[in-house]
Amino acid sequence: MNFDEPIERRGTHSMKWDMMQARHGVSPDDGLPMWVADMDFRPPASVQRALEGMLAHGVYGYFGDDSAYNEAIIWWMKNRHSWQVAPEWITTTHGLVNATGLCVQTWTQPGNGVVLFTPVYHAFARVIRAAGRQVVECPLVDRGGRMTMDFAAYDSQMTGREKLVILCSPHNPGGQVWTAEELRGVADFARRHGMVLISDEIHHDLVMPGHRHMPMPLAAPECLERLVMMSATTKTFNLAGGLVGNVIIPDERLRTEFQQTLAAFGISGNAFGKTMATTAYSAEGAEWVDALMAYLDGNRRLFEEGVSAIPGLKLTPLQATYLEWVDFSGTGMGEEEIRRRVRDEARIAANPGPEFGKGGESFLRFNIATPRARVAEAVERLQAAFADLQ
Repeated sequence: MNFDEPIERRGTHSMKWDMMQARHGVSPDDGLPMWVADMDFRPPASVQRALEGMLAHGVYGYFGDDSAYNEAIIWWMKNRHSWQVAPEWITTTHGLVNATGLCVQTWTQPGNGVVLFTPVYHAFARVIRAAGRQVVECPLVDRGGRMTMDFAAYDSQMTGREKLVILCSPHNPGGQVWTAEELRGVADFARRHGMVLISDEIHHDLVMPGHRHMPMPLAAPECLERLVMMSATTKTFNLAGGLVGNVIIPDERLRTEFQQTLAAFGISGNAFGKTMATTAYSAEGAEWVDALMAYLDGNRRLFEEGVSAIPGLKLTPLQATYLEWVDFSGTGMGEEEIRRRVRDEARIAANPGPEFGKGGESFLRFNIATPRARVAEAVERLQAAFADLQ
C-alpha cells in the first residue's frame, strides 16, 4: 500500500485528469486536479486479483447469483458499522447517482419537491431538476465552524408538496460527521412532513481518526418504515468506474416500490462492479481502508496547516471524506477573482462552491486524495497565488 506512488493517469480516459481542461480550464500538463471525488490510488490488491481472474476466464456474460456479493455487504456493515443487514434488503444500482434518480422516480411526481440540506453534493440537484421535480434548499447554518440544521426554519418552508428528503452523511462538501442527535432531528423532520428519507452514506468508511460515523438506522431506528440507505464501495476503494451501488431498504413496502422502478427501467447487475465490490468488502479491504485513512489524515494536516496560514482563508475542520471545503470570503475578493487565482495562477482545478447550492458562494472544494507530494505542491501554489495577502 504505497499511497505515495505517483500513477500516470493522463490519457486513460480519467475524468479527473483528462477532462479538467474542458471542465475547469486547467491543463493536465502542469495542472493539479483537485476537483471530482476520485482518488489517485490503486485499490486493494485483492480487487486486482479478482479482475485478473475474470480476464483469465475470458467470458463476460450476465452476472448471476448475488449470494457472495450480498454476504460481503452484510459482513462489511456488521464489522465496520455495527449494523446487521438482511440479504433481502439489498438492491443493486449502477452507482448512487443512478440510485438517487431511481428514488426520485419512485416516490415523487413531476412538480413535487425534494429537500436538500445545502450546500450539498451537486449531482442531487442535477438529477432532481432533470426529472422535472423541484429542488427545495434548506440551508445549513454555520455555528462556530460547524454546519448545523435549523429545523424550525425548515418546517416553515414546507408546503406539503415535498415527498423526499436526501441527507448526505457524512456530509459532502463540508466533510462533517453528523451526531446521533442531528441524525434523529433529520428523521423527525422527515416524519413530521410525511417524506421518504434517503440517507446517502457513500463516504461512511472515509472517516478521520478520532471520529466515528453512525448509520441512520442505528441513530433513529424508529424511522425504518420511511428509510432508504445508500452505500457503495466506489468512494471507499476508488472503484467509481465499476458503477455499482447498494440501496438497502429494511421496509418491505418501500423496497417493493423501489424494485418495481428498477424492473421498469430494465436495470441488471454490472459483473465487473459486483466482482470488485465482493472482494473489496473483506478483511484485506478493511486493512487497506485503515491504512488509507491514516495516510489521508496526514494529507489533511498538511493541507489545513498550509492553507490556514493564508490570511482570509478558512477551512471547515475535515472529519470525514477527502474533500476540503475552503472559505475565501475573508479575502474580500469576488468569486471570479478567487477562481482566477486558483485556476490561472495556482493551476489547480477545484470545484466552485456555488455548484453545491445555497451557502457555497464563497467556497471552493479541494480533493486531497492524491500522493502527499502533490498536496504539498498545491499548498505552495495557493500560498504563492495569494502571496499579496501575507
